Amino acid sequence: MECYKCGAVLGREQNCPACGTDVKLYKKIIHTSNAYYNKGLERAKVRDLSGAAENLRQSLKLYKMNIPARNLLGLIYFGMGETVDALSEWVISKSLKPENNQAEEYLDAIQSGRNKLETISQTIKKYNQALLYCRQGSKDLALLQLKKVMAMNPRLVKGYQLLALLYMEEGKYEAAKKELRNAGRIDANNTVTLNYLKEVNQKLHSGHPQKKSQRKEKEDLVEYQSGNDTIIRPAHFKDNTALSTILNIVVGVVIGVLLTWFLIVPGIRQNAVSEENQAVREANDTISTKNQTIKTLEGKIAEFEEQIASAEKSKEEHQAVLGNYEKLLTAYEAFVNEDGALAGTTLAEVDAALLTGKASELYHAISGQVNEQYIQTLYKQG
Repeated sequence: MECYKCGAVLGREQNCPACGTDVKLYKKIIHTSNAYYNKGLERAKVRDLSGAAENLRQSLKLYKMNIPARNLLGLIYFGMGETVDALSEWVISKSLKPENNQAEEYLDAIQSGRNKLETISQTIKKYNQALLYCRQGSKDLALLQLKKVMAMNPRLVKGYQLLALLYMEEGKYEAAKKELRNAGRIDANNTVTLNYLKEVNQKLHSGHPQKKSQRKEKEDLVEYQSGNDTIIRPAHFKDNTALSTILNIVVGVVIGVLLTWFLIVPGIRQNAVSEENQAVREANDTISTKNQTIKTLEGKIAEFEEQIASAEKSKEEHQAVLGNYEKLLTAYEAFVNEDGALAGTTLAEVDAALLTGKASELYHAISGQVNEQYIQTLYKQG
C-alpha cells in the first residue's frame, strides 16, 4: 500500500513515514475495498455472477485503483455475455496500470480475432432489435431475433431472460422454464431469473387445463376387423352425385382464386414492404449503435485525459518537494563543511512551506547560523 499523497510505502503506522500525512481513514477504505473484492471472488467461484458483480462494483466505488477487482468484474461481465461492459472495464484497468496488468491479455485475446469483434457487434445490434420488436408488440419477430442472438452468444443471461418472458406471455411455461434453467447454469443466483422461475413454477403447478384429446375425431371413425387387418372408416358416408361433384370442383376453383387474390397476393406485397422496412430499421440501428459507441469512447477519452493531467500535476508536485529536500540537504552539508557561501546560496533557494516534520525543524535550526556565516563570507570577500 502506498501513500496517496507522496507515494511512499505504508506500514502499520497511522501517519505516512515520509510526508507525515494521516492515512488512517485511507487505509480503512483500502481494506474495505479489498474485503468487497474477496467477497465478490467467493461468489464468483460458486457461479453467483450477479452477486459477485455487485460486490465488485461496490469495491471500485470505494477505491477505483483496485486493479484485481476491476479485472475480475470484466471477467464476470464476459461470463454473462455482456462483452461490451467487460471491454470497458479492461480498457479502464489498462489505462490506470499500463504495465504488468492481466487486462492487457484479455483485450489482446478478444481483439486478435476480427471475427470475434464482428460477432460481438452483430449480437448487440440483434439484441437491441429484439427489444425494439418487444416494445412494438411484434413478439414473433422478437423471438426469431433472440434465437439468432443466443446462437451467436450462448452466454447472454439477459437474452435467456427475455426469451423466457416472451414464452411466458404466450403461455409456454415449459419452454420458459428451459430458458431460465439455461440462464441459471451461467448465473446461479440472479434475482431476475429466480423471480421468473418462481412465477413459472406457480403457473405449472396451478393445474392449467391441458388440451383434450380429439374425441370428436375418434367418434367420427369406426374400427372393425377384417381377417388380420384393422379397417378404419368414417362413421357416416356421403353419397355425392356427379352434379354435386362438378359443383364442388367449381366452388373449389372459385375459392382457390379468391384465396389467391385476397390472401396470397397481399401477403406477397406485405412481405416486400416488410423486407424494405426491415432493411431501413437495420440501417438506423447500425447508425444508432455506432453513434452510441462514439459517444461512449469520447467520454472515456475525456476521463482518461483528466486522469493523465491529474497524474502529471501530482508528479510535478512530488518532484518539487523532492528537489526542495535535496537543496536542504546540500545546504546542510555545506554548513557542516563550513562552506558559508554555498550553504547560504542553497538555503536561500529552499521553500520552507514545502518542508514538514524533521526537515522543517532542521531548516529553522540552521537558517540563522548559515545566514550569519554567509554574511561573514560576503564581508570577507568585500
